[in-house]
Amino acid sequence: MKIFKKIGLLLLVVFIIAQFFGPDKNEGDMASVDAFYADTNPPEDVKLILKAACNDCHSDNTRYPWYNNITPVNYWLNEHVNDGKKHFNISKWNDYSDKKKDHKLEELIEMVEEKEMPLDSYTWTHEDAKLSQDQIDAVLAWAKTVRLKYVFLKEPQ
Repeated sequence: MKIFKKIGLLLLVVFIIAQFFGPDKNEGDMASVDAFYADTNPPEDVKLILKAACNDCHSDNTRYPWYNNITPVNYWLNEHVNDGKKHFNISKWNDYSDKKKDHKLEELIEMVEEKEMPLDSYTWTHEDAKLSQDQIDAVLAWAKTVRLKYVFLKEPQ
């Protein structure tokens, strides 16, 4: 039994020391999303939905919950944010070609239609990110309308 106490104490010490380390936070400038909103012109209700359900993982600025201060949870959250930004980062909207913008909107439509976004693991702790069917319909209608703009602007292949 003594060995289990030593192992437990060692794990506790490692856990406490780990609290002093963590990944870099995704705390860029919120103005980085302005180009996306200016270019896609979402209605105010859709803009609020995007801010509540998408921006934290798909922009350069994340609103962190209190539990992000706990290691290893902060590493897990960091991985989610980095993965979300890898797939679609609205802060980099102006860096995308028209063809890529069209493709990103197509993916957005598909993920929202199939209710794969926002992730369940995100909505568990962010009640305001749970989308009603009316909200889903509003986002889809907006994204499909915006996509029309890029279908005609696509660069030649």
